[in-house]
Amino acid sequence: MNVDQSDRLLTASQAGEFLGVSEQTLAIWRCNKRYDLKYVKIGRKVRYRFRDLMMFVESRTVGAESTGSEETS
Repeated sequence: MNVDQSDRLLTASQAGEFLGVSEQTLAIWRCNKRYDLKYVKIGRKVRYRFRDLMMFVESRTVGAESTGSEETS
């Protein structure tokens, strides 16, 4: 079975490392629903799809639509 790399499931530790935050921060985000970061529950375990992490990063990216028409002070 070939699994697309974007469907790969990461542990909270791996997801935290990818995002540059701790596992505890991810747990707080889940509990408080601070961000719309999707996760998968398998029993008591939490996993993150790589594609969902990428979509989260893209949604939090600032300046991607910049046209260069802004004036600097």
